Amino acid sequence: MSKFKKKTSASQEIPTSALPDIIFMLLFFFMVTTVLRETTILVEQNLPRAEQLRKMQKKSLVSYIYIGKPKDPERYGGEPRIQTNDVLITTDDVVQFVEAERTKLSEAERNQITMSLKVDDGAKMGLVSDVQQELREANALKVLYNTPPEAPE
Repeated sequence: MSKFKKKTSASQEIPTSALPDIIFMLLFFFMVTTVLRETTILVEQNLPRAEQLRKMQKKSLVSYIYIGKPKDPERYGGEPRIQTNDVLITTDDVVQFVEAERTKLSEAERNQITMSLKVDDGAKMGLVSDVQQELREANALKVLYNTPPEAPE
C-alpha cells in the first residue's frame, strides 16, 4: 500500500470577498465621470454659418445663451425667446444669469467667463442687441457667437 493519497477533489470556488469593493469602485468611477444631462433646448436652433472658426480652450468657462423661436409656440408664444439652463428668461434676467454663472466658478476664473450666444437665423437683431447690452451691464465682455462646424465638401 502507498503512503500517499491522491487529492482528487480540487476546489472550484471563486473567492468573492473583494467583489463588493470592485463593484463600488466601478460605481463611483462612472458616477464621477458621467455627465447625466445637458441643457434641454426649448428654442429653435438653425445657426448661421461662419467663415472663420476657432475652438475654445477651456469649455468650463463658457455659459450658453440660446435665442430663437420656441419649439412649443402654443405654450411659450411665437416670438423669439431667450433660454439659459433649461429656463426661458427675459432680457432683464440676463444680468442675474451672468452673476449666477460667475458664482459657480472659482475666484480666479470669474473674470475669464465667456458667454456663448447660439442665435437662430430667424431671430431679430433687436433681441440680440438687447442681450448684448445686458451682457455689457453685467461686465461679461467676452462674447462668443456659436456656429455649427463646417461640413467637409
